[in-house]
Amino acid sequence: MLSWRPVRRLSPDTCVNPVKRHLPLLVLAVLAAAILAGCGGSSGPKSVPSDGAAIVGSQVITKNQLNELISEVKSSYTAQKKPFPKKATTEYNALRDQLLQFLIQNAEFEQKAKQLGVDVSDKDVQARLAQVKQQYFGGSESKYKAGLAAQGLTEQAYVQNVLRPGLLGEHISNKLTQDIKVSDAEIKQYYDTHGQYEKRSVRHILVNSQALANQLEAKLTAGASFARLAKKYSKDPGSAPQGGKLEISKGQTVPQFDATAFSLKTGQISKPVHTQFGWHIIQALGPIQKTPLSQVKQSIMQQLQQQKRTEVMSKFVDDLKKSYCTGKIVYQVGYAPANDPCASLTTSTPTAATP
Repeated sequence: MLSWRPVRRLSPDTCVNPVKRHLPLLVLAVLAAAILAGCGGSSGPKSVPSDGAAIVGSQVITKNQLNELISEVKSSYTAQKKPFPKKATTEYNALRDQLLQFLIQNAEFEQKAKQLGVDVSDKDVQARLAQVKQQYFGGSESKYKAGLAAQGLTEQAYVQNVLRPGLLGEHISNKLTQDIKVSDAEIKQYYDTHGQYEKRSVRHILVNSQALANQLEAKLTAGASFARLAKKYSKDPGSAPQGGKLEISKGQTVPQFDATAFSLKTGQISKPVHTQFGWHIIQALGPIQKTPLSQVKQSIMQQLQQQKRTEVMSKFVDDLKKSYCTGKIVYQVGYAPANDPCASLTTSTPTAATP
């Protein structure tokens, strides 16, 4: 079980492992990328109140919020017996910067969610908690709490910093991608242009030297048993006991092997083929077979839908990042990040507000 790192709390390493499996992969990917949306400072007239660390749009990130998050992360480090950076060190300052960007990103998502009419209710949170407990802890409250404790987290911290932001991102994704459709023509084009639906039965002998491969090819050409030679000489532990037999899908093996295996006529034996694993002699045992479109149509449709969702959400994240990199963030004195995430998007200098 990997430790909870604040800058990646929405990634697959987050907190209790069941959470990562529970959230859709698209949401995980989008939210992990969205940490970049917590961009650098602005050049506006706003001033941050004395108890604030930064202003994000219309929302103040308080110093207390940041300090609480630092304490939570410190508890997580302690629970996992990992050294926590000492104050005023480069490592501590970098961690604090990451945690502030974490809070900034959350604020950006919350404000954008309001514009979209998206919300996460307490009922949503409780339903998701119940689902996680049942699916991954067998409904056991004690096992669930033990999982959190192992990461040094309270349920409040888990809900606030993992579950609720994850649900918000999931709801935003659902809102923006609810009308995505995939046509039959798109499915057919994908099917026709992707070779993984072609399969073939082959057998091969893998050896370390070209000289031995040439000798074995000569014996095979003279009528020797392919299966016997494979069992005796092949270095492939998976296929050698079966006389070198393999069932392969196009694109599944290394390019040199793949190209040869799918170019041979049925029964034909290849010349020695060199790959990163050694020297192969390949024989095609049967014709190339293609899985009927009807059997894979549903999976192709889901894959294409996922690609379209990813494209939509990637654009959403990029647009959000750019919008907050144009004067919508102001930092308190001493809180501007050492490395401005917006540097590649804007030339404006981060502004530190006066106390």
